[in-house]
Amino acid sequence: MKIFEEVESEVQSYARTFPRVFHRAKGEFLYDEDGNEYIDFLAGAGTLNYGHNNAVFKEKLLEYIHADGITHGLDLHTRAKAEFLETFNEKILKPRGMEYMMQFTGPTGTNAVEAALKLARSVTGRENVISFTNGFHGVSLGSLATTGNSHHRGAAGVSMAGSSRMPYDGYLGEDIDTTAYLDKVLCDSSSGIDHPAAVIVETVQGEGGINAASIDWLRNLETVCRKHNVLLIVDDIQAGCGRTGTFFSFEEAGIKPDIVTLSKSLGGYGLPFAVVLIRPELDQWKPGEHNGTFRGNNFAFVTATAAINEFWSDDNFAQGVRAKGDYVAKRLEQIVEKYGEGNFSSCGRGMFRGINCVNGEIAGKITRAAFQKGLIIETSGADDQVVKFLCPLVISDVNLKRGIDIVEQAIAEVCAKEDHIPETVDYFDDDYQIEAGDEEHESMKRAS
Repeated sequence: MKIFEEVESEVQSYARTFPRVFHRAKGEFLYDEDGNEYIDFLAGAGTLNYGHNNAVFKEKLLEYIHADGITHGLDLHTRAKAEFLETFNEKILKPRGMEYMMQFTGPTGTNAVEAALKLARSVTGRENVISFTNGFHGVSLGSLATTGNSHHRGAAGVSMAGSSRMPYDGYLGEDIDTTAYLDKVLCDSSSGIDHPAAVIVETVQGEGGINAASIDWLRNLETVCRKHNVLLIVDDIQAGCGRTGTFFSFEEAGIKPDIVTLSKSLGGYGLPFAVVLIRPELDQWKPGEHNGTFRGNNFAFVTATAAINEFWSDDNFAQGVRAKGDYVAKRLEQIVEKYGEGNFSSCGRGMFRGINCVNGEIAGKITRAAFQKGLIIETSGADDQVVKFLCPLVISDVNLKRGIDIVEQAIAEVCAKEDHIPETVDYFDDDYQIEAGDEEHESMKRAS
């Protein structure tokens, strides 16, 4: 550990929470140098939906490398890019009735957001962008202006303009539709809110505390955007690629965003990769107007194509994710009822869920206790008060249960020390079977 202390910047974060030297990973497991095994409920902050070192992706990548495939190609046409574009179009866009142009940005999510904001402003000729309380869109300056977290915003060192904050769904209480407030301020020329170029939104706010917008709220938001001729940008960087049970997190709502940003699990293997999906008539870029040396990672083209072919050629994988999501929801609701004394609550959608533990001190104790028991799980929210469940979507039924059992045990121990509950803990659902088709279940086993 000495070299990290001597040379690595103080900005490191996850390494402080999980102070081990990791050197191997497979499926839903991480292993440290001492051979200790950890179930991974962090999954690269949502980058590893298909697990670590997926065997199918690895084989395709190694074949490509051994054939001296293009590694770095700027935005040149390559065979790997063509295969990805065709696969994404045929198996993701067309079956969903979607038509988008695809822009390859620098390989980070925040770069995709920067491009989306820049394009929206250029097309509309307006500067202001509506973003939401607790939203997180990246830490480069343009994205940071639309991010709510004061910890990240405070590191900017400059004032950040160009964005007006609106209350997210549920921010003012369950019975208040905050899209009505947005509509009101956009109707009122004296509201002080400049007519925006776009609204940017996460359907589930990951870093903001696993706040899931309701389907009705998302539909109402789209209606307000259309009424006022405002572009709708969905940031699907963490919630997309199957995390909520459909490839795009907004599918259930039936909305049609003008622009969508994707990254994280899009590359399949954990390789850096980000794109912006753009409604064709909005693709008004001039050549090279937004670029980046590492736009279009050809290795990621290969593994992203493999991921789509393996998991998104039919609905079996998505059905399995939804079944697992239902199981996670049931378990978390039972844990909250058993240990929360009316203070804890469960939140999220699909396999993007959390337990709100009221304050960050309690949540931090829970995640530290879980780590000591062999589970890597993090917190999120304005005060790190939410224990965040972000395991690989391909996790086996057995290990999903094991991981949640560990969290439950950690909660029981922490709450006992906090004088909330007795020290004993009983597990349940030992015979719970996730309902998914046999074909899908076998696919899960292969992927795991």
